[in-house]
Amino acid sequence: MTHDIEQADERPDRAPDADPAGPARGERRYRFLVAGYSLSSYGTFLNMVALNLFVYETTGRALAMGLFMAVRLGSGFFAGLAAGGLLARFTAKSLMLWTNVAQAAVMLSLVFAPPGMRTAALMTVSVVVGACGTLFMVSLRSSIPEMVGDDRRSWANSLSITGRSLAMVAGFASAGVVVSLVGYTAAFVVDMATFVVCAVTVALLPIAGGGRGRADKERAGSGAGRWRVPGAFLSSAAAPGLGLMVVLRGADALGSSSHNAALPVYSAGLDASHPAVFVSAFWCLWALGNVVAQQSIQRYVKRTGRPVGARGFGYGTCLMSGTFILAFAGFPSAATAVIALVAGAADGLTEVSYTSHLQTLPADSRGHAFGLSATVENLGFGVGMILVAAALDRHSPLTVVAWSHGVAIVIAVVFLIRVAGALRRGHVPAHRSGADRGGPVP
Repeated sequence: MTHDIEQADERPDRAPDADPAGPARGERRYRFLVAGYSLSSYGTFLNMVALNLFVYETTGRALAMGLFMAVRLGSGFFAGLAAGGLLARFTAKSLMLWTNVAQAAVMLSLVFAPPGMRTAALMTVSVVVGACGTLFMVSLRSSIPEMVGDDRRSWANSLSITGRSLAMVAGFASAGVVVSLVGYTAAFVVDMATFVVCAVTVALLPIAGGGRGRADKERAGSGAGRWRVPGAFLSSAAAPGLGLMVVLRGADALGSSSHNAALPVYSAGLDASHPAVFVSAFWCLWALGNVVAQQSIQRYVKRTGRPVGARGFGYGTCLMSGTFILAFAGFPSAATAVIALVAGAADGLTEVSYTSHLQTLPADSRGHAFGLSATVENLGFGVGMILVAAALDRHSPLTVVAWSHGVAIVIAVVFLIRVAGALRRGHVPAHRSGADRGGPVP
């Protein structure tokens, strides 16, 4: 089982559908796409703050903010279920293009919505943004091998994760300023413009086959893809190696919900008059650690010719969860700053190693695997937000975060034990590797 995971990670063969215009041109266009994606991510994170504030101002009820987030996460959950089937019938490029167009259109409708229709417009925005965000992410990650080649997927993943991390910090940091100075409408227009720019970068992107694998083309052409979607999705979930990795990813999302909810509470306890200071500083340092990790991973892959591997995912999850727990332990500011840096670096390691591994799957099952992953992540984060919100009323932030991230640590240790056991038994022959047979297999 797990030895196939390791073997799949070690095969850097170039994708047969790599950009026919040459790797240099493909990488330049990919950088262009990442720039557009980062810009749209900035708009997304900006609006995560602006929209929540606008929902509260429009409805006058804090419960409405929770409902808005629940609808958004629920839409992402169902989009993950459908992502593999959509990628079997449509190209990744077309999905990335139209998800951005749809998000720009729904933001435009919100800008021009009359006062009596704003609540309905907000719910529509929640559904469309949640679903399209998940579909875009699944399409992007599953098509990276076709865009840059298998031997450059770690580099490509690091680049996109770096852009998204920086966009997150910039979006959260500037949201209050933008809303205060120019208002909600301007924030919505900015978000709409970022989706338009991202759509343009996608439209100019050359992807061999549009990001659809050969088997997908044949199934879509024959109409078989429509009926094989449930079986493909369930087979992805049933693969023991992949199943355990996705479960760990869901536990990671559960832990993420705890520190996201607990940070404002903890920060207010440190300085009630300036509760945003600690949160802003923590996320800025987290992003810096994430960027440093991405640069280090790129150098490691370039020097060794090997991705970080499945073990990097397990160790990274342990380190990330442990540091997030320590962040709420009340250490001095200098120590907490180091903890935030390490947490960001570990988060970056887990993201690259996990995404790179799923990309070793063949194109016809890759979309289903990423869709399954997105579904589990949305479920873990959504359920976590509900449980954490209730727990924070009775327990300290440290206790809540320790329990939530503790679950991820336990599952990560189990995962690492299975990987170590497989390594002691020795690798399977290369011709039977997970990369040849579709990644993790029983």
